[in-house]
Amino acid sequence: MSEQRPSPTPPAEDATPSDEGPGRSAKGPSRRAVLGVAGAAAGIAASGGIGFQVGRQTAPPPGEGQFPFLGAHQSGILTPQQDRLHFAAFDITTDSRDRVIALLRRWTQAAATLMAGSQVGGGAVGGPDLLPPDDTGEALDLGASGLTITFGFGRSMFLADGADRFGLADALPDQLLELPHFAGDALEQNLSHGDLCIQACANDPQVAVHAIRNLARLAIGDAHVRWAQLGFGRTSSTTRAQKTPRNLMGFKDGTANIRAEDKGLVDRWLWADGSDGQQWMHDGTYLVARKIRILIENWDRTSLSEQEDAVGRTKGSGAPLSGGNEFTDPNFRARDSAGSLLIPTDSHVTIAHPSRWDGVKMLRRGFNYTDGADALGKLDGGLFFIAFVRDPRAQYVPMQEEMSRADRMTVEYLRTVGSAVFAVPPGVAQGSSLGDGGAYIGEALFA
Repeated sequence: MSEQRPSPTPPAEDATPSDEGPGRSAKGPSRRAVLGVAGAAAGIAASGGIGFQVGRQTAPPPGEGQFPFLGAHQSGILTPQQDRLHFAAFDITTDSRDRVIALLRRWTQAAATLMAGSQVGGGAVGGPDLLPPDDTGEALDLGASGLTITFGFGRSMFLADGADRFGLADALPDQLLELPHFAGDALEQNLSHGDLCIQACANDPQVAVHAIRNLARLAIGDAHVRWAQLGFGRTSSTTRAQKTPRNLMGFKDGTANIRAEDKGLVDRWLWADGSDGQQWMHDGTYLVARKIRILIENWDRTSLSEQEDAVGRTKGSGAPLSGGNEFTDPNFRARDSAGSLLIPTDSHVTIAHPSRWDGVKMLRRGFNYTDGADALGKLDGGLFFIAFVRDPRAQYVPMQEEMSRADRMTVEYLRTVGSAVFAVPPGVAQGSSLGDGGAYIGEALFA
């Protein structure tokens, strides 16, 4: 509208088998349950807010896809794209820098636990009768399911109404801009912006939902969900092994996406460098999120030839209208026997092709979405666009400005209703310890 492969038999690092069945002992809580309560109490004392123990308690089933949490880059970027998404933006409700750090520590350890296919804290069953379970339980028996969790920081975490909220104003990257209003935008504030974001992707939708649900519980008292989006059916590929998927318009999407194997392109267009202006963002990237509603009823009444002219590709094979196959370079000068251009000048391919933008590329990782029907009974669905870029100012804004003005597909059939940009810090280094006093996402920002 594209870092690692899962190990076939994932080890459960630091995992211990559960000593409890699903029922409770008639003699009272187990030792594990007691330790869970103690861990929760310690969390409350340490953070001043709700406390959950976030150590691993159960191992994922053998053979379930699992990605490592630790690494130079966060997972969920170059990772082979999964088919399910739960994305959430959060507003921070505390004024305490220390509490924000404590929240990031809890989230970091919990993310590592969830990506291992394990339960948060004392788990969902077997705990004390008079306390809520630490884990909500809907992902029991589902394993890791290829879960990746990616964290980002919004501009308002650094500056809000011109005020330095947490002593971070000097660390605000120039790349973390507030996007301009593009022609055709119909933005809703309750679907835009945010201080923090979490992207949870998985092969099972319930695993992705479980991750956001439990991370949101860990934020109680310090942050709450501002908006969220469920996605299904990836609309891009991040590895050569993945076939190009289709969006809700029925066309193949993301043909020209960066793939993990494109190391030169990845290094140039994806990962931030200390020389970009903020050393704490070295090995990080920037996430552009746009909720784009497709005027589906209008599109469905459009003839096939008009649809293909708007996109600039054939609907079946995905080949450019100038000929060839899906991956053939478009020939924007090719003409038919009557002298007309085969690919219209206002087609999406013409406007968005890298050749028009000095080779600029981005790594797209979007999803289809449907939110039911609107008040008029029309399908409320479209593309939840996600792109990771080294600099949104150069890699996204100029192209989007032109698309919103001159791209027939964008102008006639799309309406953007939500928008946000987040700085995605580097990952937590291999060999790091997590938990109280351990490493956490965004640590270099607060150092």
